Amino acid sequence: MSTGVNRQWVLKRRPSAAVSDDCFEWREGPIPTPGPGEALVRVSWLAIEPTQRTWLNEKATYIQPVALGEVMRGAGVGQVVASHTERLKVGDWVAGLTGWQDYVLAGDSGLFGFNKVPDGVAPKAMLNLFGASGLTAYFGMTAVGRVAPGETVLVSAAAGSVGSIAGQVARLRGCRVIGIAGGPHKAEWVTRAARFHACIDYKSEDLRTRLRALAPRGVDVVFDNVGGPILEAALDHLARGARVVLSGSVSSGYKDGDYGAAPRNYMQLGFQRARMEGFIFLDYVSRFPEAFRELAAWDAQGELHCAESIAEGLEQAPSALRGLFEGRNLGKQLVHVTASEGQAAGAAP
Repeated sequence: MSTGVNRQWVLKRRPSAAVSDDCFEWREGPIPTPGPGEALVRVSWLAIEPTQRTWLNEKATYIQPVALGEVMRGAGVGQVVASHTERLKVGDWVAGLTGWQDYVLAGDSGLFGFNKVPDGVAPKAMLNLFGASGLTAYFGMTAVGRVAPGETVLVSAAAGSVGSIAGQVARLRGCRVIGIAGGPHKAEWVTRAARFHACIDYKSEDLRTRLRALAPRGVDVVFDNVGGPILEAALDHLARGARVVLSGSVSSGYKDGDYGAAPRNYMQLGFQRARMEGFIFLDYVSRFPEAFRELAAWDAQGELHCAESIAEGLEQAPSALRGLFEGRNLGKQLVHVTASEGQAAGAAP
């Protein structure tokens, strides 16, 4: 057995408001040994996502919460370093729910277990364009928003991992896309790199005034990641027959029992014969191949731009999660799980 250790973040207590470092406990233990039908994966990258905050609450949402004392749940990619299964061979890159730790055992389960990274795909892209962010953006726009050429689309949190991809999907489907982001740097990135047609900096501009100027006939599709006053402003500017896609409510902080107050102006949906619909990307598992094909084709043509914010070291995971609700990230927030001092790069049973 290797003398290396498996470092882990486990849930120590449930946050009542913002996530703090003392919600988690740092533990070090032995590297697990794979049994029959298992492979040992050394984790290299972790995806940090707003939905992880909901998993810290006591009540279940679309998935059961993380249990106290359990390794913090999260998607990651890593490389197989030992294997007792023909499905996964040493050297394979795999993606799955690794949790916040250095090493994890992968079994023979399929879709919702660990899956090999396809040839030609960068491993960490499985946590962004080809992971939950890209799939949420794709199905939110195409299946829920049902965007059509010539329509005007409004995307909140447009500099985030989901919003930035969602807006680009709409643009590639022939829509005129307006983003909302916080700060001049993010707003400039949205129009320059992600190539939205316009972006409103809600921190320095009057959102409602700018919406009237940019979309005088209203917006046909709203892809909302934020909730709160931004969602209310969008509802006040709907075109007839608009679709509102509920992707997230980051402004609420996802505190336990508080996922944002209901929009006070929800009757705009009635007045404009519009609809508002929520979804989870897992609702569309049967259509994953379609999404992968189209996203991969656009990516190969240089039509998609995915920003990344990288925190170095497993130690930074709690801070990285908190930063999502403080607006620190541009694009996808990743953690690069670098080896601890004295932990050999090839350490494995």
